[in-house]
Amino acid sequence: MEWPACTDEYEKLIIRMNTPRVVIDNSVFSSATLVKVDSARRHGILLDAVEVLADLNLSIKKAYISADGKWFMDVFHVTDQNGNKIIDESVLKYIEQSLGNIHYGRTNLSNGLTALELTGTDRVGLLSEVFAVLADLQCDVVESKVWTHNGRIASLIYVKDSSSGSAIEDSQKINKIELRLRNVLKGDNDIRSAKISFSMAVMHTERRLHQLMFVDRDYERAPILKLTSDNASVTVQNWEGRGYSVVNVQCKDRTKLLFDIVCNLTDMEYVVFHATINTDGDRAYLEFYIRHKDGTPISSEPERQRVIQCLKAAVERRASEGVRLELCTEDRQGLLAEVVRTFRENGLNVTRAEISTIGNMAKNIFYVTDAIGNPADSKIIESVRQKIGLSNLEVKELPLINHQEAEREDQAVGMGGAVLLSIGSLVRRNLYHLGLIKSCS
Repeated sequence: MEWPACTDEYEKLIIRMNTPRVVIDNSVFSSATLVKVDSARRHGILLDAVEVLADLNLSIKKAYISADGKWFMDVFHVTDQNGNKIIDESVLKYIEQSLGNIHYGRTNLSNGLTALELTGTDRVGLLSEVFAVLADLQCDVVESKVWTHNGRIASLIYVKDSSSGSAIEDSQKINKIELRLRNVLKGDNDIRSAKISFSMAVMHTERRLHQLMFVDRDYERAPILKLTSDNASVTVQNWEGRGYSVVNVQCKDRTKLLFDIVCNLTDMEYVVFHATINTDGDRAYLEFYIRHKDGTPISSEPERQRVIQCLKAAVERRASEGVRLELCTEDRQGLLAEVVRTFRENGLNVTRAEISTIGNMAKNIFYVTDAIGNPADSKIIESVRQKIGLSNLEVKELPLINHQEAEREDQAVGMGGAVLLSIGSLVRRNLYHLGLIKSCS
């Protein structure tokens, strides 16, 4: 490492102590890339590490986490979405560099766009109305993500002024946008809970969506639409002898599952001291040993139930309902508003959306159902494709996560909620998988 001329020996020592040690190994297992991270512990550092892997859409097949004392140690077994090891040198270098900088946190910088945060009651056609308002007010949507859950909607939308191509800073125009969107969001019966805010900072979109829905208390609400998500099983029990609360989650596996759960535990101000993550086929089994930031476990039945509700919501928010449609075409003003209006006019409801603009191309993903949450009729889908353009809008299968080729030595101990593993055993397993001891028995 090259040091600036003004760096003294004490500063060098502090930097060395705090800089995470990252090891990436493709030789240990034939079916996964091993990623190890050792670092000084701080609140939220686990989330920052998982976020790096989640942003690359990597599948975490297994993970072992230990953070007792002032140090934390993570081991991840990762693959791409097709179940293959990571062999791209540029990706491996990016992982190593990004994880090596996590101790210092991730900064939010301006990207020259205006961010709009929206929450409110979901309804069929709402997204069409939102994008129509933005198009009418000469706002180009550059990026956006939209989640719906339990009858609520949360969206983070990055826009620029259509005429200038820059961020919207005119206070009068911002007030006009806010007024119009608030009227759309509140509809006839959502006067109090509809919320809109503006920002010039770049945030981690998916983490912010979790925060918006958590503040909106979507986990307490009953769904309006008839959705069919795979229900997560969440149990929480205290281990009195060790002062931990033990959280077990069992659900269908998918990309970014660990990120979603750790994100919500962090936002609820719990600290993960130990965890094991295992997958078997399309199922995921996650076990966390947690405490409050002050070192105490969960202390009441209402709090226990709240944790269960919040973690179920964390799993369900990203659950992909309906048919996945991908739009790829040359971008133009009003394109997004036209597309979602076509969905609405044909009785399709957007349950989740990812909007992006790359150069002059619009690349958007929509998950659509019928008006009550049932699978959309294939004839309606084809009719919509005809109107938008068969070559522009395509039906895509959901990405499959392949866990069938796990090595026999790569099998982790099952994580049934009925058994509380001793911390000594858990740490020995972590050391074994790090290769620091020869046996985990």
